Amino acid sequence: MERISNLILIDNDMRRRAAISHALSSGHIHVEPFENISELSSTWPRSGVILIHDEAGAIDDLIESMARHGEWFPIIAFSEAPSANRIVEAILDGAIDYIAWPISAAELNDTLSRAIDRAESVGNAKLREVMARARVERLTRREREVLGGVASGLSNRLIGERLSISPRTVEIHRANMLNKLGANHTSDAIRIAIEAALVN
Repeated sequence: MERISNLILIDNDMRRRAAISHALSSGHIHVEPFENISELSSTWPRSGVILIHDEAGAIDDLIESMARHGEWFPIIAFSEAPSANRIVEAILDGAIDYIAWPISAAELNDTLSRAIDRAESVGNAKLREVMARARVERLTRREREVLGGVASGLSNRLIGERLSISPRTVEIHRANMLNKLGANHTSDAIRIAIEAALVN
């Protein structure tokens, strides 16, 4: 991954967008400000780090949008006086770092530099995870349960016993699951399940 000097800023507060853009201009970082994810989606960038104001569902929506575009950008979330639980939740949702706003230009530059270094090591794996999750989300609840059984190495009979359905019904769900995942073989489905972090 090339060194990133482009910051994609998503924040519906115009004053805060202006303050962040001004703070970063001294660090030779180009800021592309967007009011929301819809605006970003209409002019999808080629590279960059995303700095997003953390609101309910924002990171999930952003990751869904990245999955649709088939590209992953490192995400740094920020908000004013975030709780420890909120920071943990954002990291689990897919952010690689979190900033409490306001922050000085020097601290923001340092955080971006760390995030870029981290992104270089996790970028491809994160993209595979995002793509795999997008595929798994197409499945019904029962198809996901069958995928979990398949990924655990269970036979159709054992999956059927676990789910209280017949082996024939498991076969039907299994065929539908493979089709929706775009998997040619069971091994492809297991790889997708692992990449989507459904199994360890």
